[in-house]
Amino acid sequence: MGLWEFILRGGGRRFIKRKGSDAGEAGRAMEELRGSLYNEFHTSEGAKRQQQRFCGPGVALTFNFVVSVGIIMANKMVMGSVGFNFPVALSLIHYIAAWVLMAVLRALYLMPIAPPSKSTPFSSLFALGAVMSFSTGLANISLKHNSVGFYQMAKIAVTPTIVAAEFILLKKGVSFRKVITLVIVSFGVAVATVTDLEFNFFGACVAIAWIIPSAINKILWSNLQQSGNWTALALMWKTTPITIFFFLVLMPVMDPPGLLAFNWNFNNSCAIMISALLGFLLQWSGALALGATSALSHVVLGQFKTIVIMLSGFLVFKSDPGLTSLYGAVIALGGMSVYTYLGLKESTTGGKSIPSTSRQSSLSLKSKVIIDGEKPETRPVDSV
Repeated sequence: MGLWEFILRGGGRRFIKRKGSDAGEAGRAMEELRGSLYNEFHTSEGAKRQQQRFCGPGVALTFNFVVSVGIIMANKMVMGSVGFNFPVALSLIHYIAAWVLMAVLRALYLMPIAPPSKSTPFSSLFALGAVMSFSTGLANISLKHNSVGFYQMAKIAVTPTIVAAEFILLKKGVSFRKVITLVIVSFGVAVATVTDLEFNFFGACVAIAWIIPSAINKILWSNLQQSGNWTALALMWKTTPITIFFFLVLMPVMDPPGLLAFNWNFNNSCAIMISALLGFLLQWSGALALGATSALSHVVLGQFKTIVIMLSGFLVFKSDPGLTSLYGAVIALGGMSVYTYLGLKESTTGGKSIPSTSRQSSLSLKSKVIIDGEKPETRPVDSV
């Protein structure tokens, strides 16, 4: 009877009403959660936050390093055992495969949203796509016509080019300690690869022509991602069609004839598609690394890959690069370790140290603003 009396006296109605209220609150909470998730994945700001959250500098650089080693093996197989000696056409296939994969992600609503078009002028995207095609195409041609040692020596010249270009175009300087470290790294890589130098006039011209596009390409990728709300995939989606267009223009000029006469059997096609898949991952990981670090850090990572591959051949495959190359590799690794330490230290402290006098003056100015009852923006505060 107690239960029936409770229901008849209106307790049941209050119970149902309370349950309905709880359900309404739960529904509103779910809507808020759904809205926050939508903002995180379907706005350019949220997508960039998620990229920075899940893909920091360490993850991005490791991802790029692993994929780079894999694609070296794949491209050796494609240009060696398969005999596909068309470097620009291979790059074109890589970018077409990347564009198709990104189109699938876009159709499945997994592609990050790009920032509004007015935030980034089309001229910047066009320049990035054009420079990307020249950088990739000339790099493959240089690798084809030069020895590995000469190719690496040309890559060393990219480092001072980036420093000079960032200073001229972006007014961005490099600390003296980092300059000394970069000199040590470049010297170590030069010593490590000097035993494999073979001069070829045409190859040397291609290598020199490749240096400036390579440096500008890295600077643009890093600057656009760090100054705007661009994610790596969104920026790739916008620039890949431009890069494909320039590859179509460059291919008849730079590739030898005979592409259509190539034996496109199942095995050869599978090897090329594996290389294309790794090419997409390489482009994506490189963009992530440039967005998470800087153009200089990406160059140092490339030199680190060279040294690790050489040392792996010595330790695993018992190759004999010579004592000179080994000493150079040790010097380069030491310089890279110091450069990484300085980079992490600068990222932790914001790149600048705050003197105690400036900190005290800043605190006194802030306290004066609070006492006067004014907003912080109405008085100039020392910025360090």
